[in-house]
Amino acid sequence: MGMLDDIKTKLQSLAGSHGDKGKDAVDKGADIADDKTGDKYSDHIDKGADAAKDATDDATAASKE
Repeated sequence: MGMLDDIKTKLQSLAGSHGDKGKDAVDKGADIADDKTGDKYSDHIDKGADAAKDATDDATAASKE
């Protein structure tokens, strides 16, 4: 197993046990980014946040397999 495989395994394990906390952090980060940009890039930020939360869901599902 390579270094990246080890990292992936560890991240999946963390996502499995702390997935909701990760989604909360993504939401908070997106809110901060919206505030800092004056909501100018809100659509892009929301799209990125949704992708990050989807990735968290995928990692959570993978950790349970």
